[in-house]
Amino acid sequence: MAISTTNPATGEVVREFDELTDDQIEQKLQRAHDAFQAYRDTTFAQRSGWLRAAADILDAETDEFARLATLEMGKTFASAKGEVSKCAYGLRWYADNAERALADVPWSPKSAPEGARVFTRFQPLGPVLAVMPWNFPYWQVFRFAAPALMAGNVGLLKHASNVPQVATAIEDVFTRAGLPEGAFQTLLVGSSKIEAMIDDDRVRAVTLTGSEPAGREVGARAGKNVKASVLELGGSDPFIVMPSADLDATVEQAVTSRLLNNGQSCINAKRFIVHADVVDAFTEKMVASMEALTVGDPMDDGTDVGPMSQAQGVTDLDKQVRDSVAAGARLLTGGKPLGGPGNFYPPSVLTDIPEDAPAYREELFGPVAMIFRANDVDDAIRIANDSPFGLGGSAWTTDDAEKERFVNEVETGMMYINKFTESTAEVPFGGAKNSGYGRELADFGPQSFVNAKTVWIQ
Repeated sequence: MAISTTNPATGEVVREFDELTDDQIEQKLQRAHDAFQAYRDTTFAQRSGWLRAAADILDAETDEFARLATLEMGKTFASAKGEVSKCAYGLRWYADNAERALADVPWSPKSAPEGARVFTRFQPLGPVLAVMPWNFPYWQVFRFAAPALMAGNVGLLKHASNVPQVATAIEDVFTRAGLPEGAFQTLLVGSSKIEAMIDDDRVRAVTLTGSEPAGREVGARAGKNVKASVLELGGSDPFIVMPSADLDATVEQAVTSRLLNNGQSCINAKRFIVHADVVDAFTEKMVASMEALTVGDPMDDGTDVGPMSQAQGVTDLDKQVRDSVAAGARLLTGGKPLGGPGNFYPPSVLTDIPEDAPAYREELFGPVAMIFRANDVDDAIRIANDSPFGLGGSAWTTDDAEKERFVNEVETGMMYINKFTESTAEVPFGGAKNSGYGRELADFGPQSFVNAKTVWIQ
């Protein structure tokens, strides 16, 4: 794939970049290795100072960074500004909390004599390769980089090839914040270079956010090299609605969650599993809400839904919808790419989806909602779990017994009750089943790429 900025609202190629040569990659890998030898010995106070300085830069130049995201991957300008601000908050949160999360953990074995010290000390691993996606081009990177850097690791970013200007801007933020040379580097390379970098002894761990096929390849390569890895992969998150839920408020949250980032988020609510007593009313309200949204220029304040990031994404989504309708699903609104330039697909709703339809098993990565009828709470849980994915999920009910069942029985890495799933610095993030393994954020973030060394002194 070419490394270039293509405006998804117009289809115009704005800027193209040369991929790094093998010699340039070698230089960057060695620079990361060399930087780690000194960076690992910096103090928490030094690292937190650099992160706070980076946060200040993001706050001071929010509009400029946001425009780059909108230009390269099409999210609305308002949501892009929110993403940049979220990154600044995340940097400060780790500046304030990483030292606590990485403090020595004492133990008291019975066999230890009086005066002995037994504890776990968390030590950094080295250069960590981050393979990151385009959909949250700032947040996905900073949510890896902030905890990894605070733990004493150094970062190597292989960003998605359609957001090169965001990728280089992130490195520039850390450089201007005073981070030592080589502690965070962007690598403008294609995906064909990833395996060789994972094989390189100087790279000590890898994290990927992306598709399930990409995760399988990266996870397998890391395993072959006995290196730590964290995978955050696809999702087809259930959004369960029971009769006790406030229907108007729940529909509002359902539409917001489904169309977050123009419908292109791993933790979008995608499968709306609604109790039979309220499914008709829910469906009517959701279709009306989806049809009321404005699709258009992502820089326009009046736009609710911008373009999809890539033309291929529109093609793939359109095929999934058409094949699902051919298999017997019912299309209630939308379901056809919009004409004209740009990668625009309307908010759409499918229902009566048979099990052999693509929409039943596959992740639909775009603004398409799928509504399923559930006979009771048992049926709702069955439908929720009838998926290869298990990233996040939510359930909407005031019944305490139902809440407990959804928390215990829905097979996801995250389960939110009366709130849709989100990614925030203070709360662990990660999936189950084919949605990946490992955890990001909260205290898990800085602990993901460390050697938890047992120490016994007597």
